[in-house]
Amino acid sequence: MPQIPEKIHELTVGQLSARSGAAVSALHFYESKGLISSRRTSGNQRRYTRDALRRVAFVRAAQRVGIPLASIRDALAQLPEERTPTREDWARLSEAWRTELDQRISQLGRLRDHLTDCIGCGCLSMETCALSNPDDVFGERLTGSRL
Repeated sequence: MPQIPEKIHELTVGQLSARSGAAVSALHFYESKGLISSRRTSGNQRRYTRDALRRVAFVRAAQRVGIPLASIRDALAQLPEERTPTREDWARLSEAWRTELDQRISQLGRLRDHLTDCIGCGCLSMETCALSNPDDVFGERLTGSRL
């Protein structure tokens, strides 16, 4: 991984890409969605502050676990602009997603445990299928055709 000298406070898009492992096109996309920001030089080249490395790492980690970009953007908006976020800043943000991630883990466990039965059965019954209708939540809300 290329090292960036401490005296360099801004990164080019190529440097940010090399250090973060994200493609240049992904960095441009993140910027268009408000996840990271840059300033433009007089030659209209992007320059990113060093904290963009941590922000990109955070975005990529959140994406890997399925957090929507809108939620990531909202979380990043809570970070300070004037300094590199601290471990406590990141912990506060990730704690907000804990319940959602726990629910996803539960859903994935249910999928893993019942997928073979459902593929073998093929019915995907609205009354009994643990994947399509866990705990008969549709029956609790309304009657009749649901899909």
